[in-house]
Amino acid sequence: MGPLHGIKVVEFAGIGPGPFAAMLLADLGAEVIRIERKEPADLGLKRPREVDYALRNRYAIQLDLKDEFAKQLVLRLVSKADALIEGFRPGVMERLGFAPDVCLAQNPRLIYGRLTGWGQTGPLAHAAGHDLNYIALTGVLHAIGRKGEPPSVPLNLIGDFAGGSLYLVVGILSAIIEAQRSGKGQVIDAAMVDGVAALSTLFHGLLRAGLFSHERGSNFIDSGSHFYDVYECADGKSISIAPVEGKFYAQLLNLLEIDIATPQLDRDSWPEAKKIMAERIKAKTRDEWSVLLEGTDVCYAPVLNFDEALEHEHMRSRGIFVDVAGYVQPGPAPRYSRSQPDIPQVGIIASSSDYQQALGNWLGQREIAEAMDAKILE
Repeated sequence: MGPLHGIKVVEFAGIGPGPFAAMLLADLGAEVIRIERKEPADLGLKRPREVDYALRNRYAIQLDLKDEFAKQLVLRLVSKADALIEGFRPGVMERLGFAPDVCLAQNPRLIYGRLTGWGQTGPLAHAAGHDLNYIALTGVLHAIGRKGEPPSVPLNLIGDFAGGSLYLVVGILSAIIEAQRSGKGQVIDAAMVDGVAALSTLFHGLLRAGLFSHERGSNFIDSGSHFYDVYECADGKSISIAPVEGKFYAQLLNLLEIDIATPQLDRDSWPEAKKIMAERIKAKTRDEWSVLLEGTDVCYAPVLNFDEALEHEHMRSRGIFVDVAGYVQPGPAPRYSRSQPDIPQVGIIASSSDYQQALGNWLGQREIAEAMDAKILE
């Protein structure tokens, strides 16, 4: 059932990091009910629910949040919840009638999770933005890329999901633990700029120690060195090598059958060493290098696309990807010795046939029937 079995969460429908945070909680066993508006909304990349994997493991109910009876129904759900997730700009929940003070009045133990890019306060709090903008402001985007080239645009894993979703989940879970001691809820202001800045703590320290440069592609773990980079193979595919430790680096040179006489950490020699490395790796295909290097201590992995990753022996042996109604997708993480989460299920928009199943742990049968009779639930 997962370690969060028994935890209840109300999620207000949004895009990207909000649904992903709700998915993480639901994957680990929390009972999440998703509140969606009846009218179509511009929520980004539209796709069928069965392939919108972030919506898995929970029911959604569609409500007219302008209707007073619908608002009361939501507040009734809030009164039973351990946590609430919303990802709107500051002020939107207040205008909808679900401000933190309103919800905490209904449920003093509620953890009210607010997820935004810029945060609830500050000059940019009300401005629109996306992942790329948030990581740009924190300095992280400037650090990503090769020497002599503009910053590289990464996937939105850093801002939306690492700096946003994961920090919101950490905030919610830690606040739930605190509420068990204090009996009091609180509001979590999870800003992606906060989370991304926290993720970059190591690099701020390296910079102050003189071990990291603002110049992209000139540091040992940003493609500047020859021993921490991606190289193209004979077949046009790529491999990654990262033997930072001296003994691993020595093993790599031995297996590659190349001689680089200069010390590993001699920055001035890195460009020439990289040419030697690139020329050697170009002599074999990616699969040929995998036969030679994979499983050794040279810190190696082939660069796979998403489909190839599904078929890799290590990924398959751990069951990292799971089949959910015919759609293979990443399964819940991390692993637990006792309370391992179940295989995920496709998210469902609740209808008259399954309102009892969707809301049975939140509302009494009479309350559900009254909401259906009043056409609040249709």
